[in-house]
Amino acid sequence: MSDPTTPHDELDATGSAPLEAPSSHDHLEIAEISKKGYQYLKENRINEAEHNFRLIVEEDPENNYALVGLGDAARKKGTYRDAVEYYKKCLVYHPGNNYALFGLADCYKALNQYQKAIEIWEQYLLHDNKNITVLTRIADAYRKVRDFKKSKAIYLRVLEMETDNPYALIGLGHLHYDFKEYRDALHYWARMVQFQGESVDIRVLTSIGNCYRKLKQFDMGVPYFERALSKEPDNFYALFGLADCYRGITEPEKSLQYWNRILAKDPKNKVILTRAGDAYRNMGDYEQASYFYSKALDIEFDVYAVLGMATIARLQGKISDAIESLHKLVQNDTRNYRLYIELAQCYMATGDRKRAEEILQDYQRLGIRNPHVQDLLARIQS
Repeated sequence: MSDPTTPHDELDATGSAPLEAPSSHDHLEIAEISKKGYQYLKENRINEAEHNFRLIVEEDPENNYALVGLGDAARKKGTYRDAVEYYKKCLVYHPGNNYALFGLADCYKALNQYQKAIEIWEQYLLHDNKNITVLTRIADAYRKVRDFKKSKAIYLRVLEMETDNPYALIGLGHLHYDFKEYRDALHYWARMVQFQGESVDIRVLTSIGNCYRKLKQFDMGVPYFERALSKEPDNFYALFGLADCYRGITEPEKSLQYWNRILAKDPKNKVILTRAGDAYRNMGDYEQASYFYSKALDIEFDVYAVLGMATIARLQGKISDAIESLHKLVQNDTRNYRLYIELAQCYMATGDRKRAEEILQDYQRLGIRNPHVQDLLARIQS
């Protein structure tokens, strides 16, 4: 399958790109300048590539290879808006130029203008309707604009053309994951593992692990995060996933090992500091827990660090301090069910079951159905 990102691969019998000869250079000289320009692009010598393409454009402002080359150079530099102008200019003179269409669509994608990217890629398909690279890009763009039906249809069309195409399988996994269909996401990512074996990308392994985390099947996620970690020992997502899985199966000592490994590399990550504090709290080490919560709060306010401190206060019998702190949190974060549950538990600890019930009913009046709130309310009312 040809790669539409490399227009210079279309060579004539002399081994040079077939260019129209400008007035003051002969065909072979221009072909050589263009060929060198694309070689510079391959070598990431962007300034030299641009110099070559500008030499051609000075002689022939409509030269399609030079305009696409300048667009490719700008795209490599990340100056996507400049690249857009070069590709558009090429398309004015050469409507339907596949390379300009492809580059233009990729620029719109990079600029998060997915609908424009889709329109351009669909123009491309009028010339080449079986290009798998373009089809997967269109499916990706539909996924970004959350058009589930169209995205899935195009990914499946790719799989009909090429069984187990990795981009389609990965895309289908992300599509289902984005729509919280975790079991379907697992199906497609598992197919990647099945046919790629040990060479499977680490991101597929962590994605599978994350599906199991979302499904609360933490023990099933552990092996995938461990496998990812064996490939890359400091991978943040693998370390986080393992720590969170052990947190989910209530093994705080094991989770703490992985939180600390992240903190060794990123000591000012307040989310991880708070999670480490939670682990110490669940181990009954309130002093260390408070230390980590305080470190998180030294960086900036964190609702879960304050919640952790309030929970410790309750467990240590400082109920009034905990209640005061939690009421302040609820005022600023009215939809966070964990705050209401902890506040209700504080009132239960004082023997005021009626007030605990009222707190949970306040949450339900927000119109949110939460199973944890419902379970605690049922226990209070029983």
